[in-house]
Amino acid sequence: MDMGSTCSMHMLWNTQIVDTCIVFKQWHISSRFAFVLSFIAIIFMSFGYEYLRAYQRIVDQRIALMLSRGKARDKGPVSGRSSLEQSGPDDIEEAGLLSGRPKKLATCTPVPFYPRVLRATLYGAQVFVSFFLMLVFMTYNAYLIFAVVLGAGIGHFIFGAAMDAEAVLAGADSGKGMACH
Repeated sequence: MDMGSTCSMHMLWNTQIVDTCIVFKQWHISSRFAFVLSFIAIIFMSFGYEYLRAYQRIVDQRIALMLSRGKARDKGPVSGRSSLEQSGPDDIEEAGLLSGRPKKLATCTPVPFYPRVLRATLYGAQVFVSFFLMLVFMTYNAYLIFAVVLGAGIGHFIFGAAMDAEAVLAGADSGKGMACH
């Protein structure tokens, strides 16, 4: 009696191609051609994750620009002095105590509802895709791991072509959040 093909789930490094299941039992690789299609799909998924990260940064920059224009309009003329220059000398000394540099005082501006919904949706999509790619990685299949890394590398090369050097030197957050890779 033929039981048909079954999913093989390895918890060790492997290079199995046929009878590999990716994340779901419905995503069952039954031929080399299906494996190649799955390999390409995972590359695109990983590439898409890098696109989502880049798009999130663009959206955040646009929202920040919109908010800063609204602040400037509400406050009238700006003196050009930073918050550290307006604070006392003791505040500056304490801010730079651990880092060796004066720390800017954070001022948060409430984000309007619709931009906040967009940011939350993009963040949720990033978390979903990153955890999905983590599950692909956890098949321990060398080819699928390579597909995740290849897609991420190509995506980062294309979408990470520009860098804010001052923010990097200042130790700004990379914006990865709950990302798994």
